[in-house]
Amino acid sequence: MNIACVKKMQRVFAHLLRDTQAAAILEFAVALPILVVFVVGIYDFSGAFDQKQKIEQAAQEGAIVAGAQPMSDLLAQNNANPVSLQAVTTAVYNSLLGSGVIPPGTCTLPATTPGPTGLTWAYTISGCNPAHSTDNLVITINRGWVSTATTPAVVGTVVTVQYTYYWQFNSVIQLLFSGPTGYAATTNLIESATVHNQV
Repeated sequence: MNIACVKKMQRVFAHLLRDTQAAAILEFAVALPILVVFVVGIYDFSGAFDQKQKIEQAAQEGAIVAGAQPMSDLLAQNNANPVSLQAVTTAVYNSLLGSGVIPPGTCTLPATTPGPTGLTWAYTISGCNPAHSTDNLVITINRGWVSTATTPAVVGTVVTVQYTYYWQFNSVIQLLFSGPTGYAATTNLIESATVHNQV
């Protein structure tokens, strides 16, 4: 083989190699936004599920405390904040604070309540999300839940915790589709737990 032929083959291979590299870069450029959306989506959905589990745990802890509280102070006239329910809101709040759902130093007890509706109190704690100051943590305590599925009927307590989750996925999906995407930027996570009243 002569030198001219070898040099010509080298030029052909170098040209093919450049074309392959360009194709790889183009494929990577097309695939990168999709990859980023998948990674952020996985991270965001796992964060939402984690927060949902922590809120459910807080509701369970509050329900356990509520079921053991006396009911004697609930029927006092105009009792907007019974002492027996303050322990429940404290248990839920401390659980959310300890699990990192509520950042430390952002909001504190006592919560505000407009008073009972029957045997149900709704406590609102504001300022728990420093980035979204209008968001509220809402703890609803129903001390008059009745189960008619058993005979005799069982009286219990239902504790419901509501808190807002902010999705990051909505901003990242804009990489693929500009304009409104139909994805909500927030979701109200609502979890409940029920126990039989012990007292």
